[in-house]
Amino acid sequence: MNKLLQELQQAALQRETRRHFLHTCSTGLGAMALGSFLESCGFAGKTDDRVGASAAPVNADGSPMAVRPAQFSGKAKRVIYIHMAGSPSQLELFDYKPELVKYNGKDCPQELLTGKKFAFIRGVPKMLGPQGKFGQYGQSGAWVSDLLPHLQGVVDDITFLKAMHTDQFNHAPAQLLMHTGSARLGRPSIGSWVTYGLGSENDNLPGYIVLASGGKQPDAGKSVWGSGFLPSVYQGVQCRTEGDPVLYVSDPDGMPRDLRKQTINAITDINQQQYDDVKDPEILTRIAQYELAYRMQMSVPEAMDIKGEPQYMLDLYGVNPNQGSFARNCLLARRLVERGVRFVQLFDWGWDSHGTSTDSSIDLGLPEKCRQSDQAVAALLTDLKQRGLLDDTLVVWGGEFGRTPMQENRDGQTLPFKGRDHHLDAFTVWMAGGGVKKGFSFGETDDIGYYGVKDKVHVHDLQATILHLLGFNHEKLTYQFQGRPFRLTDVAGKVVKPILA
Repeated sequence: MNKLLQELQQAALQRETRRHFLHTCSTGLGAMALGSFLESCGFAGKTDDRVGASAAPVNADGSPMAVRPAQFSGKAKRVIYIHMAGSPSQLELFDYKPELVKYNGKDCPQELLTGKKFAFIRGVPKMLGPQGKFGQYGQSGAWVSDLLPHLQGVVDDITFLKAMHTDQFNHAPAQLLMHTGSARLGRPSIGSWVTYGLGSENDNLPGYIVLASGGKQPDAGKSVWGSGFLPSVYQGVQCRTEGDPVLYVSDPDGMPRDLRKQTINAITDINQQQYDDVKDPEILTRIAQYELAYRMQMSVPEAMDIKGEPQYMLDLYGVNPNQGSFARNCLLARRLVERGVRFVQLFDWGWDSHGTSTDSSIDLGLPEKCRQSDQAVAALLTDLKQRGLLDDTLVVWGGEFGRTPMQENRDGQTLPFKGRDHHLDAFTVWMAGGGVKKGFSFGETDDIGYYGVKDKVHVHDLQATILHLLGFNHEKLTYQFQGRPFRLTDVAGKVVKPILA
């Protein structure tokens, strides 16, 4: 009896709280207070477009991943973004600088050091000439080194951006800037923006899938595919290439599939009642993710199983079907976009060529990373083209910054292997398919590859161009959060129109 009286007393006290008063009073004050609170948190309730919207849009079935039209007709429908985490050296791969050979082994000129900040270089380092042999390939005559013999055969499908630059020279903030538009944590990734704007073409797979290789995650962690302040339904879903593609995708022992469905239906009913009450878009996310997880139990294992691929296709990519690898991820990327996945992101760790070890050396470690990836990347472009997918699939390849034309001398001491420090003033990114020109190079660096001297492209410009190719004005794809509209490119960025087909 005492317990019952205590419960009644607690219920009476709860009814006298300020929250209960605001929720139930008939003056409209409760609705105003709740609306103000939700707007400040990003829940303004506008759901009919992608300009200033702040709640997950839904279709008739209540799905926030419904296919939505872009703001205008874009050439690309989907994206495969290949990020070489650690940043490959442009001077060994694409940015041919014969003049740099003359300076090899000489002290770095002081004008290249004065007023500059480096991650590790101290004192006066030695200059380092190119460690790859370059040639011109294809009808376009693109310069590519001998470290990428397979890519040499597909250069006429590629646009090279030779004068990229960034604001960050450390890995984590540079990766965040490249993928979220900000060097600080908390912003949505570009894949999240794309799926937020366009939805997904496949109800049984996530709209945004991430595949990682190289043995480690990117330095910035999973934030580079996070949804930030967007509803979490738009975050990237990382799939494993060995074992179960997604953890816990299988039904637990003793849980038959029909019982699992009944459980999800019951949870959905409860969540829907809560959403009708408070209109929190995260509740829609919760509903959609439960339903998607149920459907993924059948669709994900099928999509991620490459054993049904013909042998000639495995040979094209250089894939061992029983082993996870970057090459396997490239083949999976094609399978995923073929099935309607909107944004596929590949991260390959191990491209940080400082010269502190064999693996991180320019002359030993970098060629090995190229050997592991070159055939698969070229095969991906060839495969997409043969299937008629390259025209509306945008492929992006690059790191988070470039490498210096001088050799790294960590703490002023010469390192045992050849290496280059981080460099933010010049690096190369390339794009293919999805509305960019074929066999085209844009931008130039100086004689030693230190500064961009013509047609420079900032990270925000690259992001603006990707969104444009998908049919979005980067200034109008926004989300209301904490009192102002946010966008991927923050307050900068311009479309690189000369590279558009």
